[in-house]
Amino acid sequence: MNIKTITHSWAVALTVFTGNAFAQTHSAPGAQADTQQVQVQHIRNATIKVVYVDTTFLVDPMLAPKGTYPGFEGTYRSELRNPMIDLPISAQAVIEGVDAVIVTHTHLDHWDDAAQELLSKDIPLFAQNEADASLIRSQGFTDVRILEKSAGFGGVKLSKAGGQHGTGSMYSSPELANILGNVMGVVFEAPGQKTIYVAGDTTWRSEVAQTLDNYNPDVIILNTGDARVIGFQDSIIMGKEDTLRAYKAAQNATIISVHMDTINHTALSREELGGFVQENDIQNRVMVPADGEVMRF
Repeated sequence: MNIKTITHSWAVALTVFTGNAFAQTHSAPGAQADTQQVQVQHIRNATIKVVYVDTTFLVDPMLAPKGTYPGFEGTYRSELRNPMIDLPISAQAVIEGVDAVIVTHTHLDHWDDAAQELLSKDIPLFAQNEADASLIRSQGFTDVRILEKSAGFGGVKLSKAGGQHGTGSMYSSPELANILGNVMGVVFEAPGQKTIYVAGDTTWRSEVAQTLDNYNPDVIILNTGDARVIGFQDSIIMGKEDTLRAYKAAQNATIISVHMDTINHTALSREELGGFVQENDIQNRVMVPADGEVMRF
């Protein structure tokens, strides 16, 4: 595997929409029709915009046009170029109005060259550790903050959640462990608001279950693309069975499944996940948003 390529160059409440979904909105069951709704817009892959207490966060921006980067070496379908689809709106529209950026880890499909070029270098930016913060500072950003445990911003409490970007057997390989690296999830909280848990690039682990127990989130955003590396049968992120597991584990939460149809190594499509959700009759609390779709809670 080429470490540099992977590390630095590395939707529809149950119907897969096509075309430009920017104007499409969906209110979750029980959402109140008032100005204090939390708004989540799924952009593409793991990139989302969260409007929370009038503060707008951009999470894991990958903003390049279709086909900009080579496929991730040593992974499933590496012959395909990334991203495999275009943004549903312009990159400039994605970054418009953003107050702060959260980078859960610095793999290319969560923090790419295009995002680095487009974002203002003085925008507040949260990273998971000093290694990621140092890298992002070296890219010219001047207000990089480490989310060690929790931090406040714009009336929102951000809390770091644990996870692991693959299985224990994967991390027993020094080379692969170095490529996969460390990751984090993020919990958004504020008085009187829905609690949102962005799990990030993790498999289902005790840290995920602990976050569900500790925060009892109302909305859970899972990266369920079932991403594969050559030589291992298991995924480096969650898949369709984890969507069902989250549904059972968090019985009052809405599950939003993302990170599909964009990057070469994802083996699960939105269409397949949509069928799985219908087969298991969990569509009442599981959403598989189209790119650009806006959801309010």
